[in-house]
Amino acid sequence: MLTPDEIEAAVLGAQWVAGLGDLALANAARDLIAKITSVVPERLRPIIVHPAIGTRPAKAPAPDRIDLARTHEWIQEGRKIEIDYLDQHGIHTVRVLWPIILGFLDDTRMLAAWCELRQDFRHFRADRIAAATFLDDRYEGRPATLRQRWKRDMEKRRSTGDAA
Repeated sequence: MLTPDEIEAAVLGAQWVAGLGDLALANAARDLIAKITSVVPERLRPIIVHPAIGTRPAKAPAPDRIDLARTHEWIQEGRKIEIDYLDQHGIHTVRVLWPIILGFLDDTRMLAAWCELRQDFRHFRADRIAAATFLDDRYEGRPATLRQRWKRDMEKRRSTGDAA
């Protein structure tokens, strides 16, 4: 059985995802809360129904211009995605990405990826992707290995103050 703190942690995380996740994840988060509620003993249900902790109300993030559920699938399968991207200055580029991870921020969603054009890790706002083509091509290596390389790169950038 979960402890009261574990129940609170799980429900808090699910509340956050329900408020900020894409449609599929938000629905899964609500389902998770319902399932937790149905299996915990009656004496622990107030932790869920009347929580002592919570997330702030979510403001609507910028609309995504890429199918996040399909992107998630391509991340897991190690497949490439070609995007038409508009950067913060409105400059248009076409990029082929090796998608690594989706990030859910308060006001936007990000796609971290290896960019074939730049030959480096890059982050792309989902609301600035003008179009996406989900390619059948797989990239070299395993998705988990690429994700570990990205994590090491992010740690290195943080330690050197490089915010690329």
